[in-house]
Amino acid sequence: MVIGLIVSGLLIGVFAGLLGVGGGMVMIPLLRLVFGLDAYMATATSLFTIIPTSLSGAVSHVRNKTSYPQLGVALGLGGALTSAFGVQLATLSPAWAIMLTAAIIIFYSAYSMLRKALRRPGKGAPAEEPDIAITRKTLVAGFAIGMAAGLCAGYVGIGGGFLMVPLMTAWLGVPMKKASGTSSVAIIILSIPGVIAQMMLGHVDYLAGILLAVGSIPGAVFGARLVSRVNDRQLRFIFAAFLLIAGAMLILNELHVFL
Repeated sequence: MVIGLIVSGLLIGVFAGLLGVGGGMVMIPLLRLVFGLDAYMATATSLFTIIPTSLSGAVSHVRNKTSYPQLGVALGLGGALTSAFGVQLATLSPAWAIMLTAAIIIFYSAYSMLRKALRRPGKGAPAEEPDIAITRKTLVAGFAIGMAAGLCAGYVGIGGGFLMVPLMTAWLGVPMKKASGTSSVAIIILSIPGVIAQMMLGHVDYLAGILLAVGSIPGAVFGARLVSRVNDRQLRFIFAAFLLIAGAMLILNELHVFL
């Protein structure tokens, strides 16, 4: 179990650093399917592990200049206001409703990302998406996106990147590479209130969370470095595939296909 959690954390960390997600989309079904945690403990432990995972990825993104730190802070602060409320909402919901909500949001995000990835760039279009100017309007919009992501993150135990990345690219025009890095910054701030709430409720499996983090921290650093080796379109396809697999795992688990 110990080695399995560390290795799983390493693989999750690579995707977290590369895609700007906390890793909860994989951690929740993994903790449910492989390690036997119930829905409440799986979501809480996932959220607990997301903070060190995102922190290691965010530091690498800032150093590599593949993020907008100001926008990340705005997103994170917006999410921090609503994530604890999402946790409280989850305690009032049946386990199947939490997992179903997670799957629906994940599939919607995958659809949004895949739709844009399938659009072929026009003749003469640059291989990489251009940078955007971070204005006060952009920060306000980012704060609003963060509030929506925070509510969802607290409810389903996912870091929020699964929603923030597609919304940043679609609504704000943020390049995919910068969206991934910016999301990593936001997730750190966004997850803190939710983690505190879950700890107070006694839902966190600390041993499992720490073992996952042992692997996810170096994995996220490596994943963040991989960003510069793929173009924006390729990154969108990877992100969409990651979401589709995670969503399918959640649904199959709730249908007891693996039992």
